[in-house]
Amino acid sequence: MTPDALADVAARFLRAYDTGKPIPPVIEDHPDATVTDAYRIQQEQVRHWVERGERVKGHKVGLSSAAMQEQMGVDQPDYGHLLSGMFHLEQQPIPTRAFLQPRIEPEIAFVLGRTLSGPGVTVADAARAVDFVLPALEIVDSRVRDWNISIVDTVADNASSGGVVLGSRPTPLSAVDLRLAGCTLHSGGRLVATGAGGAVLGSPLNALVWLANTVGPLGIELEAGHVVLPGSMTRAVPVTPGDSVVAEVAGLGSVTAVFDATL
Repeated sequence: MTPDALADVAARFLRAYDTGKPIPPVIEDHPDATVTDAYRIQQEQVRHWVERGERVKGHKVGLSSAAMQEQMGVDQPDYGHLLSGMFHLEQQPIPTRAFLQPRIEPEIAFVLGRTLSGPGVTVADAARAVDFVLPALEIVDSRVRDWNISIVDTVADNASSGGVVLGSRPTPLSAVDLRLAGCTLHSGGRLVATGAGGAVLGSPLNALVWLANTVGPLGIELEAGHVVLPGSMTRAVPVTPGDSVVAEVAGLGSVTAVFDATL
């Protein structure tokens, strides 16, 4: 894609945030667009948000489980940026109208105590860089109409990022086996999904390694203090105003997202 075409698509996504109206898939107008093009579109939006005063507070790995790849019709992980305005407090009302087509996913969030810089990052390096882990709920959203996305569309759309709710009980990485940590997801008191940490590339820690080694050659470091979401342990579940969603992760406790019925 030409620089003008990249800028035009980025502007379309930014307008979707402002108007609340989804846009057609990128590949409809640009069938030859590549994943590299899509990351450039993503970066252009991040640049715009930072200029408006947002701060990059971490990254997310998306589509890292077989369940999510099957649900979204893609065959590889991707990554997006977590901006300061995406973080919401648990148990506090979240304005649902801030999203277009929200869904929610349970995850195990890494909070880094050391900077990770790839390539060449190993599992040992990643484990040493983690300060603690938290149960988390990621609100995924799509600015693409009807979630009709290819890998190019979701990457261009900041990996379909929407929001993050972190639990409030930090746990040392050494205190839990992330591969075996089971997860239940309840919405409105009803069990809607189950999973385990091993669904995320065999271990959420593998997703952290993948991310560091993927963004490193692009000059991006995973900074100390940043949050990394490694990917969902279950399929994504739609949310509507008034929903209360609870994820319980064995060994880590629970985290609750409450969606305001009126906002």
